Amino acid sequence: MRFGEIQENEKVVKFNLELKCNSCEKKVPGGMKTGEKFFETEQFFRELEEFKETYLCGICRDKKRVDS
Repeated sequence: MRFGEIQENEKVVKFNLELKCNSCEKKVPGGMKTGEKFFETEQFFRELEEFKETYLCGICRDKKRVDS
């Protein structure tokens, strides 16, 4: 999954996250990619924390869409 900013012709950094659905608590593999310039910046860590707090697995995300 792409995360954050990746500019044209920029080196891509791959990293793994321990992701857990905020609805059902299911663990999800978290292979992520981002741009080298964005990786480990203050904005990167801020957006990463927000992403973890709002993450839903595919099943819960689909259920939320149908219910809305």
